[in-house]
Amino acid sequence: MILELPDELWADLTRVADALEFASTAEAAMVGLADWVARRKSDLDDRDPTRRYFVNEALDELLARGSGRK
Repeated sequence: MILELPDELWADLTRVADALEFASTAEAAMVGLADWVARRKSDLDDRDPTRRYFVNEALDELLARGSGRK
């Protein structure tokens, strides 16, 4: 997965990675992304039970597209 982040956000992530002793800034970004997805999924589950797996479906679709590029 490729994420394009503004330099300022990357610098903030670097500071967070250093403070929390992550191996890299990229690892801090992935942890942050995983946390965001979990919170977003929870929000969707609470708001509209008929769309309970929307985030998982979107991630599955992205993964399927990515595996086709190999």
